[in-house]
Amino acid sequence: MSQPELLRKVIAALERIGIEYMVTGSVASSAQGEPRTTHDIDLLVAIEKTSVKALIEAFPPPDFYLDETSVNEAVARRSSFNLLDAKEGTKVDFWILTGDPFDRSRFSRKRSEEFLGIRMKVSSPEDTILAKLWWAEKSGGSEKQFTDALRVYEVQYEELDKAYLAHWTERLDLLELWRRLQAEAEII
Repeated sequence: MSQPELLRKVIAALERIGIEYMVTGSVASSAQGEPRTTHDIDLLVAIEKTSVKALIEAFPPPDFYLDETSVNEAVARRSSFNLLDAKEGTKVDFWILTGDPFDRSRFSRKRSEEFLGIRMKVSSPEDTILAKLWWAEKSGGSEKQFTDALRVYEVQYEELDKAYLAHWTERLDLLELWRRLQAEAEII
């Protein structure tokens, strides 16, 4: 199934099961900045052990690969797990919501948007920028992550909460990348 079809199926399953979610990563930056192709779908989810079985049942083999042990371990460790579309190879990365202050802040600020003809809960533009800068820093300077953040900043500039961005860039130790982003931005 296509990436938009898989995203639609995943969102429908999460909503049916009652698992809160937020679309992040390149899908969010494509919706809020400059669209680009991506090989995976990133979701931040508030999932508890009691919902694991229903999630596994929503994506049965042979069409999907979702390992129950991996999901349970990720929920216990507050880490991540993957869902694979066995036919197309499309991957969904589920990141478990943690107690980290930035994680909690960005999850509380999610908004409903329509993208690819799908109504979804997505990261706010500010949080998409911050997460992309964080991943750029963590991955040793990924230009792809930085450019995603830059394009969201440029497209959403007029609506951005600049005080929120300033607060979190300092708190996440992203000031160098933040200054670079502001210097390179082409605001019309």
